[in-house]
Amino acid sequence: MKIQYSLQEVSHIAERIKELLVHHSIITFTGTLGTGKTTLIRELLRQLGVDEPVTSPTFNYVNSYDLPDGRTVYHFDLYRINTLSDFLSVGFGEYLYAAKSVCLIEWPQIIMPLLDHAVCHVALDYDSAQSRIISYSCLK
Repeated sequence: MKIQYSLQEVSHIAERIKELLVHHSIITFTGTLGTGKTTLIRELLRQLGVDEPVTSPTFNYVNSYDLPDGRTVYHFDLYRINTLSDFLSVGFGEYLYAAKSVCLIEWPQIIMPLLDHAVCHVALDYDSAQSRIISYSCLK
């Protein structure tokens, strides 16, 4: 599915992404710098009940947030991870399909071989200075 949206409609887009979490525990986010990956994740987490500040985990790779329903969200930013081996050697592989968890992963390309089920891939792109295009596909 492909949707064009303005920057003022991020809340609506986050609602659609939130619906994907009913059947999928991992959502990946790809797109060039500045397309709004972290902004979309911040709004999604707000809608899920996170009331603390949400920042991109660029330098520590992962931030975790507890949801009111008892699930834990792991927000990854893998921009600085160079190899799949690097990801696995620090134990991040254990987070991916952990019980009662959700993973939101920015820059997931390096770990794609690990994401073989219960995952949705979200791609963001520029349409113009004021609008974006989002597309997504899911694996059961």
